Amino acid sequence: MLVRLAEERATGVLVRDHGALYLADGQVVHAESPAAPGLDVLLATGGQLAPEGWQEAVARAGARREVARFLVDSGQVTGGALEICHLGALHDAAFFALGPGSGPTRFRYGVAHWIGTVRPVPAAAVVREARRRRGLLDSVWPHPEVDTAPLRRRPPGNGATATRRQRALLELADGVRTPSAIARAVGRPAFNTLIEVRRMAAAGLVETPSEPAASTPAPLPDWVAGFSADPDIALLRRLRDALEASL
Repeated sequence: MLVRLAEERATGVLVRDHGALYLADGQVVHAESPAAPGLDVLLATGGQLAPEGWQEAVARAGARREVARFLVDSGQVTGGALEICHLGALHDAAFFALGPGSGPTRFRYGVAHWIGTVRPVPAAAVVREARRRRGLLDSVWPHPEVDTAPLRRRPPGNGATATRRQRALLELADGVRTPSAIARAVGRPAFNTLIEVRRMAAAGLVETPSEPAASTPAPLPDWVAGFSADPDIALLRRLRDALEASL
């Protein structure tokens, strides 16, 4: 569907259970996912923007869908820093949105995100990068169940040594937080966190599930709530309920 929408030069939002891609003239201009930290988190973690600056931008420019422009024009973020962080957030969220098992796909024509356009990315490039990342994960540790299971560190003693970056993640590996939750807590891209988690699994630093974690149907994401009057959304809810009943 994404390829067809790109060929049509469509504008709108492609919605799946694990994320959404916003298109303008067939190019991807934004992506978001519950599994990936948003642009605001990445900007704040990198010291580029204070949280109150983001809140001000959304309050003053969100209705005009010009949050990105406001951040640059007000001098809170440089154009280059915004582009780099936005590109990272876009590919991070798109990785989850385009992943297998991400549920039914629907497209809403004419919908634009309130952040506005930063730098469009060809849809083919987004798909290609998502596939590259999935292949990279499998080359590190070909057991994707560690991506969604609560992370728990193994007791020391196997001789493996964690890197500084891995130690920061292990400090939060309490057996409750998943890799995505840890990524949000430390303000890092979720994909980067998954790479480290799989490296730690391969090194024996974290426990790994013996069986794939049961997949719990995700609730309808926040961005779907804005389309509650759309009959397709009612269909999505029925499909979700049917999936839950079948588990």
